[in-house]
Amino acid sequence: MSVTVAQLEKTISYAFSDPSLALLALTHSSAGASNNERLEFLGDAVLGLVIAAELYRRHPEASEGELSRMRAALVNQHSLAEIARRLQLGSLLTLGPGERKGGGSARASILSDALEAVFGAISLDGGLDAARQVILAVYGDMLSGGAQVERRKDSKTRLQELLQARGKPLPVYEVLSIEGEDHQQTFHVSCQVPLLQHSTEGSGRSRKLAEQQAAEKALNALKPDYPDIT
Repeated sequence: MSVTVAQLEKTISYAFSDPSLALLALTHSSAGASNNERLEFLGDAVLGLVIAAELYRRHPEASEGELSRMRAALVNQHSLAEIARRLQLGSLLTLGPGERKGGGSARASILSDALEAVFGAISLDGGLDAARQVILAVYGDMLSGGAQVERRKDSKTRLQELLQARGKPLPVYEVLSIEGEDHQQTFHVSCQVPLLQHSTEGSGRSRKLAEQQAAEKALNALKPDYPDIT
């Protein structure tokens, strides 16, 4: 067994029956045709199901809308990348020379996709229950704060409400570029806010996710002048 797989197994407390699945999950598309994109596709679905079921169990009083917002906050790129960094997943990734030189091991999109690929690999290797145990373990306290995350509202809503409260025009979002194949696209979006001199940018696997990231960056840029932003 490779040192990389052994490190991953120790980190997530799961032993692979087929170590090649673990290696594939940690291989970015920049490294070659054999990569983690298909496992990431599977892991995304597995993660959504596991988190939805857990939120349903933990919050019997929550409405469908509240559960949806909680799930969105927990499975977005930011949350996944945060977990991946805590697990030091970046140090285990196999990247192409360009991505390696460009700091791809620290990039949120690459980290979040790799973590989903790991979840997908576990579901193939040990079944859905095995994936569920690992997912709940690595999320830990983040799940306990699900209701609090939901109340915080998404970044686009918070930015819109901030501007409306100050009588300012709403933010303008513009798609700068779309990369990748139809089934694996990355959207790059800008957000122009009247209170900021420069626009902010975000990226994600959908236009909505990219806009949320750009809005979050705008909110962070506004915090020094508007300390009441939460």
